Amino acid sequence: MNHDFDVISAARNWRTDTVATATPDQIISSVYASDVLTLEQLKARLSKPTFKSLQATLERGATLDPSIADTVALAMKTWAMEKGATHYTHWFHPLTGSTAEKHDSFVSPNGDGSAIATFSGKELIQAEPDASSFPSGGLRATFEARGYTAWDASSPAFIMRHANGATLCIPTAFASWTGEALDTKTPLLRSVEALNKAVTPALKLFGASEGTRVSSTLGAEQEYFLIAEEYYYRRPDLVMTGRTLFGAQPPRGQELEDHYFGAIPDRVLSYMTDAEQQLYALGIPVKTRHNEVAPGQFEIAPIFEDSNIAADHQQLTMQVLRNTARKYGLVALLHEKPFAGVNGSGKHCNWSMSTNAGENLLEPGDTPHENLQFLFFTSAVIKAVDEHQDLLRISVASASNDHRLGANEAPPAIISIFLGSELSDIFDRLESGQGGRGAEAGLLGLGTSVLPPLPRHAGDRNRTSPFAFTGNKFEFRAAGSSQSISFPITVLNTIVADAVSALAAELKAKLDGGADLNSAVADIVKATYSAHKRIVFNGDGYSDEWHQEAEHGRKLLNLRTTLDAVHHLTDAKNGALFEKFKVLSDRELAARQEIMYDIYFKTVNIEGETTEYMARTMILPAAVKYLSELHAAGGSKAIKGVAAEVEAAADELFDAVQALSAQNAATGGDEVHEKAHHMRDQVLPAMSAVRKAADKLEKVVAEQHWPLPTYRQMLFVK
Repeated sequence: MNHDFDVISAARNWRTDTVATATPDQIISSVYASDVLTLEQLKARLSKPTFKSLQATLERGATLDPSIADTVALAMKTWAMEKGATHYTHWFHPLTGSTAEKHDSFVSPNGDGSAIATFSGKELIQAEPDASSFPSGGLRATFEARGYTAWDASSPAFIMRHANGATLCIPTAFASWTGEALDTKTPLLRSVEALNKAVTPALKLFGASEGTRVSSTLGAEQEYFLIAEEYYYRRPDLVMTGRTLFGAQPPRGQELEDHYFGAIPDRVLSYMTDAEQQLYALGIPVKTRHNEVAPGQFEIAPIFEDSNIAADHQQLTMQVLRNTARKYGLVALLHEKPFAGVNGSGKHCNWSMSTNAGENLLEPGDTPHENLQFLFFTSAVIKAVDEHQDLLRISVASASNDHRLGANEAPPAIISIFLGSELSDIFDRLESGQGGRGAEAGLLGLGTSVLPPLPRHAGDRNRTSPFAFTGNKFEFRAAGSSQSISFPITVLNTIVADAVSALAAELKAKLDGGADLNSAVADIVKATYSAHKRIVFNGDGYSDEWHQEAEHGRKLLNLRTTLDAVHHLTDAKNGALFEKFKVLSDRELAARQEIMYDIYFKTVNIEGETTEYMARTMILPAAVKYLSELHAAGGSKAIKGVAAEVEAAADELFDAVQALSAQNAATGGDEVHEKAHHMRDQVLPAMSAVRKAADKLEKVVAEQHWPLPTYRQMLFVK
C-alpha cells in the first residue's frame, strides 16, 4: 500500500504558533532569553552583597560562597513560579551522551493540611539522584547507588515548557560518592579552568593587564534529517537504532546537487521557525538555517558562546529539534548516517579562545604576519593538534560516526589542519627567515558594473579538512551529529593548554635572558611550525594520495574505526596530560574508555539483532508472498524471469540471515573489549551481507508487497 498521499494530506494539518500583530523585531526582543534566569534578572532580585558575591564566581572564578545559597534559591524559585513552573530539576549530562533530570515539586505540605512552595539553598546546591543506572565504567559497583549533583553557577537556570506546565532546570555537575566525575560537564569545566591558567600567564608576557581571564568559545553547527512521522514508525530500524539498516538507492539521490541551499519547504520552514522561537526563549543564539547537501537534510547554527554554556545549549538544541518535529508530523533524525548512499550528518565545532574583555586570541587582524600574539597562539594550536591527533580522533569516535568519517562526505579519520594559502605562506616565510606577507586578498571583480567588487579572502575554504582555520577560529569538523560536544571541547581545551604552557615557558626564558619580544616570538613560532608542520595540509583530504602521504610520508595516525582509536585513550601520554591539568584522573579516564567500548558493543549488537528481526519477519515473508503470487499467476516468460530473480535474492537473503544469526548468538568473549571487536569484525560484515541481499529484493518485489517505506518516500516526501 502506498502511503505517499496520506502523508502529503496530513502535512496540510500542521500547527504554527505566530504572533500576527507583532513585528519580527518585537517578537525576537521579547522572546530572547525570556525563559532564562539571566544576570540582569538575578541582579534585580538579589541584594547588592549577594549579587557581587555570585558575580565574583561567575566572572572571576572565585569560590562559590555557600552562605548566599538560600537567598539565590528563593530568587530562583520566585522567578520560576512566575514563569509557571511547579517543579524543579537538577539537569545534568551523564556519560550516556544525553541529559538527565529528576523532577521535584516546589510543594511542601503543612501539618494543617495546607501546602506552601519551598526551595532551599541546600536543595539548590546539591541533590542526590540514584546513580546506579548511569554508566560509570567501573568507577563504582552497580549496587553503590549514591551520586551527587552540584549546581553549576556558571550556566544559567532556565525554564523548559511542556503542554501542561513548566519546569525549572538547574544545570549541574554529576559526581560519584567518592567525588569522581560521572558526567561530561565536570571535565569540561576543569578544562576551561586549565586553559585559563595556561593562557593567562602567556598573555601577560604580551602585556595583558591583571584580572584578565581566558575561556574557550564555541559555536556548534547541527545537521539533521527530517522525515514524515508515519514513515518513521513503520521502520523498526529507525525506531530502534536511529538509522536505516535496509534501503535500496532511489533513482535520484543528491546527484543533482539541487538541495543544498535550496528553497526550504514550507512545512519545514514552519517547523524551523517554531524551533527557533523556543531556542531564542532559552537564550540560544541560533543564527543560520538552510538545506544541507542530502535530500531531507538541514542545518541550524548558532553564534559563539563560552564553551560550557555552548555545550548545554547544544544538548537543548537537539532536544528542541526532536520534540518540535512531532508537532508538524515529522521526526528529526540526528544519527550520523541515517541513510546509506547520501551524506551523513556532522556537528562542526567552531572553537576559539577569548578574554573576559572580549578579545579573540585567534583574530589575525589586517596584518596577521605582524600580529605576534596571534602567531604565537596559532602555533600553539598547531603543536597541540600534532601532538594529540589521537585524542581528537578519540573524542569523536562512535559506532555511528564510523559510517561517515573517511568517506567523501566528511573529514577523513586522519587528523590534519587546514591553514589556507595566506596563513600557510606566512608561516612558511617565518620558517625560512624571509618574513613578511606574500598572498594578498584584494578585490574580486565579477565582470559587470551592476555587481559590486567583493573582498577576496587570501585563502579558499577546504571542506575536506577535519580541523580548519576559518578566519578567526578553528573549525573541528569531525564531531558527529548526535554526540555531546563536551568531550571534544574538553580535549581541545586541554591539549591547547598544554601547548601554550610549553611555549609560554620558552618565551619567558628567552625574555628573562634578555631577548626582545619580537625576536623571541619569531624564534618560537619558527621552531614550533618547523617541528609540527607535518600536520598542516591544505589539499584534498578525500584523495587516496593524501591517505598514502599522511600515513607513510608524514607518519600521521589513521585510526579508521572507533576501536582503532579508543584503545589509545589510556596511553601513558594521555593519562599524564589529563592528570597534569587535573581534568581527568587515571580512573576517570579508564572509566570513559570502558564506557566507549560498552556503548560501541551495545550499539552494534542492537543493530545486528534488529537487522535479523526485520529480515526474518518482514522482508523474507514479503518475498515469499510475492513469489507465491508469481507462481500462481502462470508460466509466461516474464513471470518466470521475475520469479527467478526474486527467488535468487530471497535465497541469498536467507543464507545471509542464517550467518548473521550465528554471529549475533556468539559473544566473541567475556570482556566488553572482546565483544566490541566481535561486533566490528563479525557482526557488521554479516549485517552488510543481509542488507545487500535485501536491497536486491527491494528492486524486484512489487511495491505493494514491500513492507518498509522506501528511501524515495522518506527522503523526498515532505
